[in-house]
Amino acid sequence: MVAVNNFGDTRSGGLAGPMGLFIIVLMAIAVVLLIRNMNKRVRRLPDSFPDPEAERRQADVARLDADPGTSGAGPQRPHVDDSRSRSTGGRAESEVNGVASADPPTERGIGQDRP
Repeated sequence: MVAVNNFGDTRSGGLAGPMGLFIIVLMAIAVVLLIRNMNKRVRRLPDSFPDPEAERRQADVARLDADPGTSGAGPQRPHVDDSRSRSTGGRAESEVNGVASADPPTERGIGQDRP
């Protein structure tokens, strides 16, 4: 038997090989540029990073040294304006706090001020 080409016309797909090579070369160039860029960035990094817990402890010590009248027992209570924090005892506040209202509910179960 003689070898016969049963794969059809080979001239119509003549561009697939060079196009594939072109895409592979572009991807290789992109990888090389990315590696170079990452190497430059890694070289700029410090040898070690500071411990955030150690920085917090130093800040606490510095704060306590600056204000010797306070103790490290706990957070200090901020100044509260007593006139603004008193309860007014209004109806809406009693509803929010879960206290039953002095007004009896209507037959529909809705307060008098609502339609």
